[in-house]
Amino acid sequence: MNKMFTSLVTIGLGAAAYNMAQRNNLMNGRKMKKMRKRISKAIS
Repeated sequence: MNKMFTSLVTIGLGAAAYNMAQRNNLMNGRKMKKMRKRISKAIS
């Protein structure tokens, strides 16, 4: 249960950061890929 909650929080933060980065055009493709890997690791 706790792990699930933590991963949900991580996903939420990741999504927020992702949206902010897209809006500000901060992230290049490379960082996005790293981020996606980190998020998918957090999920599994």
